[in-house]
Amino acid sequence: MKLNKNQPIGVFDSGIGGLTVANAISKLLPNEQIIYFGDTAHLPYGDKSVRAIKQYSYMIADFLIEKKCKAIVIACNTASSIAYNFLKELYKNEVHVIDVIQPVITGVCQDSSIKKIAIIGTQGTINSGVYEKRFKDQNPDLEIFSLATPLLVPMIEAGNFNDEMSHSILKSYLDRKEFKEADAIILGCTHYPLIKKDILNVLDRAVKVFDNTDFAPREVDLELRKLYLLSEEKAANDEFYVSDYTDTFEKTTRIFYGEKIHLELCNIWKTN
Repeated sequence: MKLNKNQPIGVFDSGIGGLTVANAISKLLPNEQIIYFGDTAHLPYGDKSVRAIKQYSYMIADFLIEKKCKAIVIACNTASSIAYNFLKELYKNEVHVIDVIQPVITGVCQDSSIKKIAIIGTQGTINSGVYEKRFKDQNPDLEIFSLATPLLVPMIEAGNFNDEMSHSILKSYLDRKEFKEADAIILGCTHYPLIKKDILNVLDRAVKVFDNTDFAPREVDLELRKLYLLSEEKAANDEFYVSDYTDTFEKTTRIFYGEKIHLELCNIWKTN
């Protein structure tokens, strides 16, 4: 399928946390139209089966392709770890698929001062071992420690961060010697950039903290530039869809996106 510059970029996540990535892409590439899909009906992906996550990702990607997207960014670490290779192979002749994990791996490995890395993420992301494997593939001498932090996504979705509750939950996770000795901490979930400040306060030490919003937009820019698909002017307004809608989701989007946006309810789940 022949793609053109004016087609939108599709971005999807298990919920509205991926809006942090969508917003970062919009800031770096203001001429690009974004079509966002948040699978709020199945939030969170971290405790779902591999089969379920692949199925959700496939149906969302299909929806974004129907929307004529020229690229799809998997703005979810769990879906990136489980469904990226599957989607990339499935749609190799139709759309460019970009995950949010590899850009972080590549970026962090360029810093030769980093020897010890601690990673936090959902149960699904940590269980997949994707960060450890990719880091070791690029630099086998790195010391890697990973920890599943399942309470953080619901805490953030509920708007409880940078407060006493989030500080207490984070302290229970981060009060380990691996975090005290790490040269860098990877925030392996697109929700976590919102608590970066709180993480640094809990750690109370100078440490490099990296997240997907630091690198994913640059990867999108590089990929589209390489393919001569960067838009020269914005063709249409951004669109935001969710698979389940509540007033709470719409109110919380301002926190993730930095400005008020309107969510459209879109049920893409096919039934027989």
